Amino acid sequence: MSEQPATADHARQQLEPAAADAVRAYAAKTREDADQFAAVLEDIAANGLPSVEDCTPWEELREAHLARLARQRPAVA
Repeated sequence: MSEQPATADHARQQLEPAAADAVRAYAAKTREDADQFAAVLEDIAANGLPSVEDCTPWEELREAHLARLARQRPAVA
């Protein structure tokens, strides 16, 4: 994204208050997720990789994620 301020030729369109709040909430969630990911990477850097016994196989993670997505999606007749 550009850090340059908008010029008179290209005025920025203001968001509705509800839309601005939604964008702020999304930014906060994204920042929270990034902070959590960074903490995991820092832990790995400091302590090494966890043992295989302490990890969840990716297949189980994938299936759990697909099940969550299926629950969120309305059923199609």
